[in-house]
Amino acid sequence: MKLKLITALALITSLTANLAFAQSSDALLNKLVEKGILTTEEARQLKTETDKNFTTAMSTKNGMPDWVTSLKFGGDFRGRFDSIGAANDAAVDRNRWRYRARFGFVATIRDDFEVGLRLLSGDVDSGITSGLSGLGSNQSFQNNASKKGIFLDQVYGKWSPLHTDDWKGSLTFGKMEDPFEFSQLGVGMGMGIDSDYTPEGGALQLEYKLASDHKLRWINGAFVVDEISASSADPYFVGSQLRLDSKWSPHVSSSLGVMLLSFSNVDKLSNGSMPNANVGNTRYIPSGTNQANGIPLYKFNPILADASVTYLFDHAPFYKGAFPVRLAGTYLNNPAAPSGADNYAWCTGFVIGKAGKRGTWEIAYCYKWLGANSIWEEVVDDDFGAYWAGTTGGNFGINDAPGYFTGTNVRGHMTKLAYSPTDFLTLSLKWYLTSLINEPTVGLGVDRESQVSRFQLDALFKF
Repeated sequence: MKLKLITALALITSLTANLAFAQSSDALLNKLVEKGILTTEEARQLKTETDKNFTTAMSTKNGMPDWVTSLKFGGDFRGRFDSIGAANDAAVDRNRWRYRARFGFVATIRDDFEVGLRLLSGDVDSGITSGLSGLGSNQSFQNNASKKGIFLDQVYGKWSPLHTDDWKGSLTFGKMEDPFEFSQLGVGMGMGIDSDYTPEGGALQLEYKLASDHKLRWINGAFVVDEISASSADPYFVGSQLRLDSKWSPHVSSSLGVMLLSFSNVDKLSNGSMPNANVGNTRYIPSGTNQANGIPLYKFNPILADASVTYLFDHAPFYKGAFPVRLAGTYLNNPAAPSGADNYAWCTGFVIGKAGKRGTWEIAYCYKWLGANSIWEEVVDDDFGAYWAGTTGGNFGINDAPGYFTGTNVRGHMTKLAYSPTDFLTLSLKWYLTSLINEPTVGLGVDRESQVSRFQLDALFKF
């Protein structure tokens, strides 16, 4: 055992000359265990020793305190061609070259603590004095090569004191990755909160292993939507979700979830008080006027249920490794709004394969029906939209001229093709074919056609 530990330690030491230590040493230890060179217990002892040595060396060289046990850097760059074409002759078709860049770090600290920070690209949102819409980080090539902005996407502290064989638990505070999980078929191809949304507040997550292949998770969050200086009734939302993840055999697994969301002080969620990125909710029209005041007419307390089943084939043509096929569906209902106001939403579809590693590919499809008042418009996918030929006095939350808008009151098809020629590069093509559920009232002779075809061609580099 001593000889094995010395040999493994020498290999790991050769990889720890830089801050990639935690990632490279963990990967090597896992490989040594797989090959039978080390037992699991020997690997654990070795990791403890190498972590200690690395911490000492790093703190000496870089001046970092010795309570920082690891520091991991990472990020990604995505280049995109985005094309939007509408069937309505009055619409203006758009072709945009865009990019997204993200970079950050995670510092692991003694006593089960963690601090994370991530920056991302973007530009100042026109609806607020500074910052970027919470639903996206795409930056278009425009304005004669003007310098672009960099913003805080995540900044949080996390404590994970519970980590036994049966229980895991953590508390997170700050601006964080959305803690809630859904049976997605790809980014934007599902129901729930936009994948780019990084809420601000606190989250509690607990996990219990019911059996070796079944785990139950309880995810909770309370998040601030806005802080209003002239009122103590700030808007925020809370959520609680239960998930059961099961592996029934080496080939079959499933995931089930149910979630409750509740938005408070909805009367403060007006268009003028925060970035108006999406539209679709019905707005309140004061008596004696024909113009909405930007406040949603109904409250939002949606209940969401989702499920997925995955079958893992041993192999597939032109695919490296085991081959997954997944079916998934989601249903959402907002009992705070009447059924006649389109208070529900649903989506269903499949994904064949999974891109992300060298030699892998995927094909995904889903159909999504997102009712106008099923959920607050400003937290859903901001790539899913249609053409609005009129504003109907603004009661759908539209204050601009007719055009293409994303949000609720939209239905349609989404298809995705993706291939990863390397571990760090994924190429993908996504196609949306969408239209409005309820088209607005328009003047005589105005075409109400709302169908839109949108293509997104992406190259995603991970580092």
